[in-house]
Amino acid sequence: MAETRATIPDREQFKAAEVCEIAGVQSYVLRSWELEFPSIGMSRSPGSPRVYRRADVERILRIKDLVFTEGLTLAGARRRLEEEETPGEAAALDPVVATEARERLGEIRSGLRALLDMLADAPPKKAGGWPPPAQPTLLEFDGSDGTSVSPAGAAKRGSKKKQARP
Repeated sequence: MAETRATIPDREQFKAAEVCEIAGVQSYVLRSWELEFPSIGMSRSPGSPRVYRRADVERILRIKDLVFTEGLTLAGARRRLEEEETPGEAAALDPVVATEARERLGEIRSGLRALLDMLADAPPKKAGGWPPPAQPTLLEFDGSDGTSVSPAGAAKRGSKKKQARP
């Protein structure tokens, strides 16, 4: 069985190589765990290397324990971690989040009401607004000798046959 006890240095952020050394895993294992557990790791900017928080390192050690010691798959480890998350932590954040959410929803509601008022004041649309009415064709045929007349009045031939001379 793999030994997962590790001492985490007293810092808040760690580089990927340091996390690999602390956890005793290869860098490709760490990257695959990042794909399975998106909450692991953070990046300061899009082009910079991954930086891990202390909580991430603790979670990585827990994942390693679940996978190597208890023999769970990554999906099983994810389910176990979701089960272990205490509802007390989420409940502690609920009043703050609920207050902010209520305020934001109030702002959205007032904005929607303002839009409704603007629409109510707008002049009514004509019936049959969409699709627009059909436009007259560009060519109008007089039908007598197969010629067509464009809107500008220029004569065009209706067929490729030569007309007989009068």
